[in-house]
Amino acid sequence: MGFRMGIVGLPNVGKSTLFNALTKTAAAQAANFPFCTIEPNVGDVAVPDPRLTQLAEIAKSGQIIPTRMTFVDIAGLVKGASKGEGLGNQFLANIREVDAIAHVLRCFEDDDVTHVDGRVDPVSDAETIETELIIADMESIEKRLQNIVRKVRGGDKEAVQQERLMKLALAVLEEGKPARVVEVDDEDAKAWRMLQLLTSKPVLYVCNVDEGDAAEGNSLSAKVGEMAAAQGNSHVVISAKIEEEISQLDAEEAAEFLEELGLQEAGLDRLIKAGYELLGLQTYFTVGPKEARAWTIKRGTSAPQAAGVIHGDFEKGFIRAETIAFDDYVSCNGESGAKDAGKMRAEGKAYEVKDGDVLHFLFNT
Repeated sequence: MGFRMGIVGLPNVGKSTLFNALTKTAAAQAANFPFCTIEPNVGDVAVPDPRLTQLAEIAKSGQIIPTRMTFVDIAGLVKGASKGEGLGNQFLANIREVDAIAHVLRCFEDDDVTHVDGRVDPVSDAETIETELIIADMESIEKRLQNIVRKVRGGDKEAVQQERLMKLALAVLEEGKPARVVEVDDEDAKAWRMLQLLTSKPVLYVCNVDEGDAAEGNSLSAKVGEMAAAQGNSHVVISAKIEEEISQLDAEEAAEFLEELGLQEAGLDRLIKAGYELLGLQTYFTVGPKEARAWTIKRGTSAPQAAGVIHGDFEKGFIRAETIAFDDYVSCNGESGAKDAGKMRAEGKAYEVKDGDVLHFLFNT
């Protein structure tokens, strides 16, 4: 399981520079990892996880296969996108297809790069896009409410549920708030997702700063941080220029470059980690002499569901999962050492997989 993150932003905020850095980085990984560009504006990137390399070294795995994240460079937005201005219709359609939104905000001053509104105000930029998405959601709901009137009158249970949820969302949207603030019960969760409301997508604000501000951020990114905290959203500080430079370097040169800048890791790595946190994702591993592989699951996923990520038959015929915590696998120098030390556990169907678990599934065919 991977996920799709849409990169959005007003013109001239560094959105395309960031996406190009992502795809160049991914292309550089192609010698070791599978890489594909599904479309010109879609890039599939390996998720960095040093634990995977550690496991592979211990197990002497022949191949390392990381889990993947797909980034979608969504058409630039302008005011009026909800009415079809600019590439508005394409923009809105593309957002419906992603799991989360990485909203790139300009947090740098540069007289050579003109802002679409003639000033640098990332909070206002964020509000512009949010407003367009709110308007688009309201119009979509109003049309759909008209289309299901007959079914509701006929007592169609599904239509009645949809109407109730759409009216709930509309009330929030009319207050100028996004649909993601609506609290939905478990029994309504699936129907709510099926509404595909643009403002129900979780948002990660990406503050694009100058190279000199990449380590600590600046006053503009600080304002974005305050806004994100007030909304219950996340933010990361990145310099798209630095990421573009890093994408041209090999691993050793990139590490030296980051050290010179006083950065612990590349901004893209932080972006991916923040995306995982945003969507409540975690990683488990399968390790052997043939390959060491990472798999992405949601937090709270049961062992049979985790097995199903590999293959549906694994979930259907699940018997148990032989489980070793990552730290135990490393400290015991592998599976046999963990088994001898009593650190390998047999877990059943009720077990919730933990981040970093090394798993081996037993199942009936």
